Amino acid sequence: MALFEPFPNYIWNLSVAIAMESGGQIGEIVDVVAAAKAAAGESADAGTQAFMQAWMAKADTLIELAAEDEAKGRAYSAGKKLERAALYLLNGERMQARGTPGRMETYRRARECFDRGIALGGLNCERVEIPLAGGGTMPALWTRAPGDGPRPAVVYCNGLDSNKELLYWSWLPHALAKRGISTLCVDQPGTGEALRLQNLPATAHSEEWASKAVDWLEQQPEVDAKKIGMTGISLGGHYAPRAVAYEPRFASGACWGANHNWYEVQFKRLQREGENPVPHYWGHVYWVFGAKDKDDFFEKTRDMNLNGHMDRIKVPFLVTHGENDRQISVDYAYQAYDQLINSPRRELKIFTAREGGIEHVGADNMSFGRDYIADWFAETLGGRTA
Repeated sequence: MALFEPFPNYIWNLSVAIAMESGGQIGEIVDVVAAAKAAAGESADAGTQAFMQAWMAKADTLIELAAEDEAKGRAYSAGKKLERAALYLLNGERMQARGTPGRMETYRRARECFDRGIALGGLNCERVEIPLAGGGTMPALWTRAPGDGPRPAVVYCNGLDSNKELLYWSWLPHALAKRGISTLCVDQPGTGEALRLQNLPATAHSEEWASKAVDWLEQQPEVDAKKIGMTGISLGGHYAPRAVAYEPRFASGACWGANHNWYEVQFKRLQREGENPVPHYWGHVYWVFGAKDKDDFFEKTRDMNLNGHMDRIKVPFLVTHGENDRQISVDYAYQAYDQLINSPRRELKIFTAREGGIEHVGADNMSFGRDYIADWFAETLGGRTA
Protein backbone atom coordinates (compact mmCIF):
# COMPACT_ATOMS: atom_id res chain seq x y z
CA MET A 1 0.00 0.00 0.00
CA ALA A 2 1.28 3.46 -0.88
CA LEU A 3 -1.15 5.35 1.38
CA PHE A 4 0.27 6.80 4.61
CA GLU A 5 -1.75 5.02 7.32
CA PRO A 6 -1.12 6.33 10.85
CA PHE A 7 -4.63 5.44 12.08
CA PRO A 8 -6.37 2.05 12.38
CA ASN A 9 -9.09 2.98 9.88
CA TYR A 10 -9.12 3.96 6.22
CA ILE A 11 -11.39 7.01 6.53
CA TRP A 12 -9.13 8.89 8.95
CA ASN A 13 -6.09 7.94 6.89
CA LEU A 14 -7.80 9.27 3.77
CA SER A 15 -8.35 12.56 5.58
CA VAL A 16 -4.63 12.76 6.40
CA ALA A 17 -3.76 11.97 2.78
CA ILE A 18 -6.07 14.75 1.57
CA ALA A 19 -4.28 17.23 3.84
CA MET A 20 -0.87 16.06 2.66
CA GLU A 21 -1.76 16.25 -1.03
CA SER A 22 -3.51 19.61 -0.64
CA GLY A 23 -0.50 21.52 0.66
CA GLY A 24 -0.37 20.69 4.35
CA GLN A 25 3.02 20.69 6.05
CA ILE A 26 4.14 17.26 7.22
CA GLY A 27 5.32 18.52 10.61
CA GLU A 28 1.94 20.11 11.29
CA ILE A 29 0.13 16.97 10.17
CA VAL A 30 2.30 14.82 12.45
CA ASP A 31 1.20 17.05 15.35
CA VAL A 32 -2.47 16.60 14.40
CA VAL A 33 -2.07 12.82 14.13
CA ALA A 34 -0.43 12.68 17.55
CA ALA A 35 -3.20 14.78 19.12
CA ALA A 36 -5.95 12.61 17.61
CA LYS A 37 -4.33 9.20 18.00
CA ALA A 38 -6.02 8.29 21.26
CA ALA A 39 -9.45 9.10 19.80
CA ALA A 40 -9.14 6.78 16.80
CA GLY A 41 -10.95 4.07 18.76
CA GLU A 42 -12.42 1.03 17.18
CA SER A 43 -14.32 2.67 14.31
CA ALA A 44 -14.04 5.65 12.00
CA ASP A 45 -17.21 7.19 13.44
CA ALA A 46 -15.98 7.18 17.03
CA GLY A 47 -13.94 10.15 18.11
CA THR A 48 -14.57 12.41 15.13
CA GLN A 49 -15.20 15.39 17.43
CA ALA A 50 -11.71 14.95 18.86
CA PHE A 51 -10.36 14.57 15.32
CA MET A 52 -11.89 17.93 14.36
CA GLN A 53 -10.51 19.54 17.51
CA ALA A 54 -6.99 18.41 16.60
CA TRP A 55 -7.22 20.05 13.17
CA MET A 56 -8.80 23.17 14.68
CA ALA A 57 -6.04 23.56 17.25
CA LYS A 58 -3.40 23.58 14.53
CA ALA A 59 -5.47 26.03 12.49
CA ASP A 60 -5.79 28.33 15.52
CA THR A 61 -2.02 28.51 15.84
CA LEU A 62 -1.62 29.28 12.14
CA ILE A 63 -4.23 32.05 12.32
CA GLU A 64 -2.34 33.63 15.21
CA LEU A 65 0.96 33.39 13.34
CA ALA A 66 -0.63 34.87 10.22
CA ALA A 67 -1.82 37.86 12.25
CA GLU A 68 1.75 38.38 13.45
CA ASP A 69 2.96 38.30 9.83
CA GLU A 70 0.32 40.80 8.78
CA ALA A 71 1.30 43.16 11.58
CA LYS A 72 4.80 43.20 10.10
CA GLY A 73 3.50 43.78 6.57
CA ARG A 74 4.39 40.24 5.47
CA ALA A 75 1.25 39.53 3.46
CA TYR A 76 2.59 36.63 1.40
CA SER A 77 3.71 34.71 4.49
CA ALA A 78 0.40 35.42 6.23
CA GLY A 79 -1.52 34.24 3.18
CA LYS A 80 0.23 30.85 3.09
CA LYS A 81 -0.50 30.25 6.77
CA LEU A 82 -4.16 31.17 6.32
CA GLU A 83 -4.46 28.80 3.37
CA ARG A 84 -3.20 25.96 5.54
CA ALA A 85 -5.50 27.01 8.38
CA ALA A 86 -8.42 26.85 5.95
CA LEU A 87 -7.30 23.41 4.75
CA TYR A 88 -7.09 22.00 8.26
CA LEU A 89 -10.47 23.46 9.25
CA LEU A 90 -12.13 22.06 6.13
CA ASN A 91 -10.48 18.69 6.70
CA GLY A 92 -11.86 18.49 10.23
CA GLU A 93 -15.28 19.80 9.22
CA ARG A 94 -15.85 17.24 6.46
CA MET A 95 -15.42 14.39 8.97
CA GLN A 96 -18.32 15.47 11.20
CA ALA A 97 -21.87 14.19 11.28
CA ARG A 98 -24.54 16.49 9.95
CA GLY A 99 -25.71 18.84 12.68
CA THR A 100 -22.61 18.41 14.85
CA PRO A 101 -22.35 21.48 17.13
CA GLY A 102 -19.79 23.89 15.74
CA ARG A 103 -19.64 22.33 12.28
CA MET A 104 -21.15 25.24 10.36
CA GLU A 105 -19.13 27.77 12.34
CA THR A 106 -15.97 25.83 11.48
CA TYR A 107 -16.92 25.79 7.82
CA ARG A 108 -17.58 29.53 7.71
CA ARG A 109 -14.29 30.21 9.47
CA ALA A 110 -12.46 28.03 6.95
CA ARG A 111 -14.03 29.95 4.09
CA GLU A 112 -12.94 33.26 5.65
CA CYS A 113 -9.38 32.00 6.06
CA PHE A 114 -9.29 30.80 2.47
CA ASP A 115 -10.57 34.07 1.01
CA ARG A 116 -8.19 36.11 3.15
CA GLY A 117 -5.27 33.83 2.31
CA ILE A 118 -5.91 34.11 -1.42
CA ALA A 119 -6.18 37.90 -1.20
CA LEU A 120 -3.01 38.34 0.87
CA GLY A 121 -1.10 35.97 -1.39
CA GLY A 122 -2.28 37.73 -4.55
CA LEU A 123 -3.08 34.33 -6.01
CA ASN A 124 -4.65 33.52 -9.36
CA CYS A 125 -8.02 32.57 -7.89
CA GLU A 126 -11.21 34.62 -8.10
CA ARG A 127 -14.47 33.76 -6.37
CA VAL A 128 -17.53 33.93 -8.66
CA GLU A 129 -21.24 33.08 -8.35
CA ILE A 130 -23.11 31.29 -11.15
CA PRO A 131 -26.93 31.54 -11.18
CA LEU A 132 -28.80 28.23 -11.24
CA ALA A 133 -32.07 27.60 -13.02
CA GLY A 134 -34.06 26.59 -9.96
CA GLY A 135 -32.85 29.45 -7.81
CA GLY A 136 -29.70 29.89 -5.79
CA THR A 137 -26.17 30.04 -7.09
CA MET A 138 -23.21 27.77 -7.73
CA PRO A 139 -20.16 29.32 -5.99
CA ALA A 140 -16.94 28.76 -7.93
CA LEU A 141 -13.24 29.59 -8.08
CA TRP A 142 -11.90 30.95 -11.37
CA THR A 143 -8.23 30.41 -12.23
CA ARG A 144 -7.15 32.17 -15.43
CA ALA A 145 -4.60 30.93 -17.91
CA PRO A 146 -1.92 33.54 -18.67
CA GLY A 147 -1.76 35.33 -22.01
CA ASP A 148 -3.95 37.41 -24.27
CA GLY A 149 -6.95 36.46 -26.37
CA PRO A 150 -9.54 33.69 -25.82
CA ARG A 151 -8.15 30.54 -24.18
CA PRO A 152 -9.63 27.09 -23.50
CA ALA A 153 -11.33 26.45 -20.16
CA VAL A 154 -12.31 23.43 -18.06
CA VAL A 155 -15.22 23.03 -15.63
CA TYR A 156 -13.97 21.02 -12.62
CA CYS A 157 -16.54 19.58 -10.19
CA ASN A 158 -16.56 17.99 -6.76
CA GLY A 159 -17.18 14.45 -5.66
CA LEU A 160 -19.44 13.44 -2.77
CA ASP A 161 -17.69 15.24 0.07
CA SER A 162 -15.12 17.62 -1.42
CA ASN A 163 -15.39 21.35 -2.02
CA LYS A 164 -14.09 23.89 -4.52
CA GLU A 165 -11.19 24.82 -2.24
CA LEU A 166 -9.96 21.22 -2.27
CA LEU A 167 -10.34 21.21 -6.05
CA TYR A 168 -8.11 24.29 -6.18
CA TRP A 169 -5.60 22.57 -3.86
CA SER A 170 -5.53 19.45 -6.03
CA TRP A 171 -3.29 21.74 -8.13
CA LEU A 172 -5.04 20.75 -11.35
CA PRO A 173 -6.02 24.41 -12.00
CA HIS A 174 -2.34 25.33 -11.68
CA ALA A 175 -1.28 22.53 -14.04
CA LEU A 176 -3.92 23.58 -16.57
CA ALA A 177 -2.97 27.26 -16.35
CA LYS A 178 0.63 26.35 -17.16
CA ARG A 179 -0.69 24.59 -20.25
CA GLY A 180 -2.73 27.63 -21.33
CA ILE A 181 -6.12 26.52 -19.99
CA SER A 182 -8.32 28.28 -17.41
CA THR A 183 -10.26 26.35 -14.75
CA LEU A 184 -13.63 26.87 -13.09
CA CYS A 185 -13.79 24.88 -9.80
CA VAL A 186 -17.44 24.60 -8.80
CA ASP A 187 -19.38 23.86 -5.62
CA GLN A 188 -22.21 22.18 -7.51
CA PRO A 189 -25.50 21.32 -5.76
CA GLY A 190 -24.89 18.76 -3.04
CA THR A 191 -21.37 19.98 -2.24
CA GLY A 192 -19.47 22.74 -0.48
CA GLU A 193 -21.26 26.04 -0.07
CA ALA A 194 -24.17 25.04 -2.27
CA LEU A 195 -25.11 22.33 0.25
CA ARG A 196 -23.98 23.90 3.51
CA LEU A 197 -25.09 27.49 3.06
CA GLN A 198 -27.90 27.18 0.47
CA ASN A 199 -29.21 23.66 1.20
CA LEU A 200 -29.14 22.76 -2.51
CA PRO A 201 -29.19 18.94 -2.87
CA ALA A 202 -27.33 16.88 -5.43
CA THR A 203 -28.92 15.63 -8.64
CA ALA A 204 -27.88 12.77 -10.88
CA HIS A 205 -28.66 15.01 -13.87
CA SER A 206 -25.44 17.01 -13.72
CA GLU A 207 -26.03 18.61 -17.11
CA GLU A 208 -28.54 20.89 -15.40
CA TRP A 209 -25.88 22.79 -13.44
CA ALA A 210 -22.97 22.09 -15.78
CA SER A 211 -24.83 23.87 -18.57
CA LYS A 212 -25.05 26.95 -16.36
CA ALA A 213 -21.28 26.83 -15.93
CA VAL A 214 -20.91 26.77 -19.71
CA ASP A 215 -23.31 29.72 -19.99
CA TRP A 216 -21.07 31.67 -17.59
CA LEU A 217 -17.87 30.73 -19.41
CA GLU A 218 -19.33 31.79 -22.75
CA GLN A 219 -19.82 35.27 -21.32
CA GLN A 220 -16.14 35.64 -20.38
CA PRO A 221 -14.11 37.43 -23.09
CA GLU A 222 -10.95 35.49 -22.17
CA VAL A 223 -12.62 32.12 -22.89
CA ASP A 224 -12.74 30.38 -26.27
CA ALA A 225 -16.32 29.09 -26.17
CA LYS A 226 -15.53 26.31 -28.66
CA LYS A 227 -12.86 24.87 -26.39
CA ILE A 228 -14.58 24.13 -23.08
CA GLY A 229 -13.92 20.84 -21.28
CA MET A 230 -15.37 19.12 -18.21
CA THR A 231 -13.81 16.98 -15.50
CA GLY A 232 -14.72 15.78 -12.03
CA ILE A 233 -13.05 13.97 -9.16
CA SER A 234 -14.40 10.92 -7.29
CA LEU A 235 -18.22 11.12 -7.57
CA GLY A 236 -17.42 13.70 -10.25
CA GLY A 237 -16.68 10.54 -12.22
CA HIS A 238 -20.46 10.34 -12.60
CA TYR A 239 -21.17 14.05 -12.92
CA ALA A 240 -18.57 14.86 -15.59
CA PRO A 241 -19.39 12.04 -18.07
CA ARG A 242 -23.11 12.62 -17.61
CA ALA A 243 -22.69 16.36 -18.27
CA VAL A 244 -20.55 15.80 -21.37
CA ALA A 245 -23.09 13.27 -22.64
CA TYR A 246 -25.99 15.72 -22.43
CA GLU A 247 -24.35 19.15 -22.91
CA PRO A 248 -23.19 19.36 -26.56
CA ARG A 249 -21.11 22.50 -25.98
CA PHE A 250 -18.41 20.53 -24.17
CA ALA A 251 -15.49 19.82 -26.52
CA SER A 252 -13.63 17.29 -24.34
CA GLY A 253 -14.06 15.42 -21.07
CA ALA A 254 -12.23 13.43 -18.43
CA CYS A 255 -12.94 11.81 -15.08
CA TRP A 256 -10.55 11.47 -12.16
CA GLY A 257 -11.96 8.20 -10.91
CA ALA A 258 -14.67 6.32 -12.81
CA ASN A 259 -17.89 6.39 -10.77
CA HIS A 260 -19.79 4.59 -13.49
CA ASN A 261 -22.58 3.06 -11.40
CA TRP A 262 -22.70 4.73 -7.99
CA TYR A 263 -26.26 3.49 -7.45
CA GLU A 264 -24.95 -0.08 -7.50
CA VAL A 265 -22.10 0.87 -5.17
CA GLN A 266 -24.63 1.82 -2.48
CA PHE A 267 -25.94 -1.75 -2.33
CA LYS A 268 -22.35 -2.95 -1.92
CA ARG A 269 -21.90 -0.51 0.95
CA LEU A 270 -24.98 -1.90 2.64
CA GLN A 271 -23.09 -5.20 2.61
CA ARG A 272 -19.93 -3.44 3.87
CA GLU A 273 -18.09 -4.04 0.60
CA GLY A 274 -15.46 -1.37 -0.04
CA GLU A 275 -14.43 1.60 2.08
CA ASN A 276 -16.48 4.70 2.84
CA PRO A 277 -15.06 8.19 2.18
CA VAL A 278 -16.40 9.84 5.35
CA PRO A 279 -17.63 8.80 8.81
CA HIS A 280 -21.38 8.75 9.46
CA TYR A 281 -21.73 7.71 5.82
CA TRP A 282 -25.47 7.16 5.50
CA GLY A 283 -26.36 10.36 7.28
CA HIS A 284 -23.99 12.21 4.96
CA VAL A 285 -25.41 10.84 1.71
CA TYR A 286 -28.99 11.48 2.87
CA TRP A 287 -28.00 15.11 3.48
CA VAL A 288 -26.26 15.42 0.09
CA PHE A 289 -29.29 14.17 -1.83
CA GLY A 290 -31.94 15.74 0.39
CA ALA A 291 -33.33 12.34 1.37
CA LYS A 292 -35.41 11.74 4.49
CA ASP A 293 -34.61 8.01 4.81
CA LYS A 294 -33.07 5.01 3.04
CA ASP A 295 -35.99 4.43 0.66
CA ASP A 296 -36.06 8.09 -0.32
CA PHE A 297 -32.28 8.07 -0.84
CA PHE A 298 -32.37 5.06 -3.14
CA GLU A 299 -35.19 6.61 -5.14
CA LYS A 300 -33.31 9.91 -5.51
CA THR A 301 -30.10 8.15 -6.60
CA ARG A 302 -31.64 5.66 -9.02
CA ASP A 303 -30.19 7.60 -11.97
CA MET A 304 -26.65 7.63 -10.55
CA ASN A 305 -25.79 5.05 -13.18
CA LEU A 306 -24.11 5.79 -16.53
CA ASN A 307 -25.14 2.58 -18.29
CA GLY A 308 -27.02 3.62 -21.41
CA HIS A 309 -25.59 7.16 -21.40
CA MET A 310 -21.91 6.94 -22.34
CA ASP A 311 -22.68 6.32 -26.02
CA ARG A 312 -24.01 9.90 -26.19
CA ILE A 313 -20.48 11.25 -25.71
CA LYS A 314 -19.22 12.31 -29.13
CA VAL A 315 -16.09 14.21 -28.11
CA PRO A 316 -12.70 13.03 -26.80
CA PHE A 317 -13.02 11.48 -23.34
CA LEU A 318 -10.48 10.17 -20.83
CA VAL A 319 -11.20 7.69 -18.01
CA THR A 320 -8.63 7.40 -15.20
CA HIS A 321 -8.63 5.15 -12.15
CA GLY A 322 -6.26 3.73 -9.53
CA GLU A 323 -5.78 -0.02 -9.65
CA ASN A 324 -6.04 -0.29 -5.85
CA ASP A 325 -9.06 1.99 -5.36
CA ARG A 326 -10.63 0.74 -2.12
CA GLN A 327 -13.81 2.80 -2.51
CA ILE A 328 -14.82 2.34 -6.16
CA SER A 329 -13.80 -0.84 -7.98
CA VAL A 330 -11.50 -0.47 -10.97
CA ASP A 331 -14.05 -2.59 -12.85
CA TYR A 332 -16.16 0.55 -13.27
CA ALA A 333 -13.36 2.21 -15.24
CA TYR A 334 -13.37 -0.61 -17.77
CA GLN A 335 -17.17 -0.41 -18.03
CA ALA A 336 -17.05 3.33 -18.66
CA TYR A 337 -14.34 3.02 -21.30
CA ASP A 338 -16.05 0.13 -23.10
CA GLN A 339 -19.25 2.18 -23.44
CA LEU A 340 -17.53 5.21 -25.06
CA ILE A 341 -18.35 3.78 -28.45
CA ASN A 342 -19.04 7.12 -30.15
CA SER A 343 -16.14 9.13 -28.78
CA PRO A 344 -13.69 9.98 -31.59
CA ARG A 345 -10.83 9.65 -29.12
CA ARG A 346 -11.34 7.57 -26.01
CA GLU A 347 -8.62 6.65 -23.56
CA LEU A 348 -8.35 4.56 -20.40
CA LYS A 349 -5.52 5.17 -17.94
CA ILE A 350 -5.16 2.83 -14.97
CA PHE A 351 -2.53 4.01 -12.50
CA THR A 352 -0.36 1.16 -11.22
CA ALA A 353 2.21 0.63 -8.49
CA ARG A 354 4.95 1.45 -11.01
CA GLU A 355 4.03 5.12 -10.90
CA GLY A 356 1.64 5.62 -7.96
CA GLY A 357 -1.79 7.15 -7.72
CA ILE A 358 -3.22 3.68 -7.14
CA GLU A 359 -5.66 4.65 -4.37
CA HIS A 360 -9.00 6.42 -4.78
CA VAL A 361 -8.40 9.48 -7.03
CA GLY A 362 -4.70 9.14 -6.32
CA ALA A 363 -4.96 9.89 -2.60
CA ASP A 364 -1.52 8.29 -2.23
CA ASN A 365 -0.03 10.54 -4.96
CA MET A 366 -2.21 12.93 -6.93
CA SER A 367 0.58 14.19 -9.17
CA PHE A 368 0.17 11.47 -11.78
CA GLY A 369 -3.57 11.93 -12.25
CA ARG A 370 -3.19 15.71 -12.22
CA ASP A 371 -0.52 15.75 -14.91
CA TYR A 372 -2.22 13.13 -17.08
CA ILE A 373 -5.54 14.97 -17.07
CA ALA A 374 -3.87 18.34 -17.66
CA ASP A 375 -1.96 16.95 -20.65
CA TRP A 376 -5.16 15.38 -21.97
CA PHE A 377 -6.97 18.70 -22.03
CA ALA A 378 -3.93 20.43 -23.52
CA GLU A 379 -3.99 17.91 -26.38
CA THR A 380 -7.76 17.92 -26.93
CA LEU A 381 -8.57 21.60 -26.31
CA GLY A 382 -5.54 23.21 -27.90
CA GLY A 383 -3.27 23.96 -24.97
CA ARG A 384 0.44 23.15 -24.73
CA THR A 385 2.34 20.29 -23.11
CA ALA A 386 5.81 21.80 -23.38
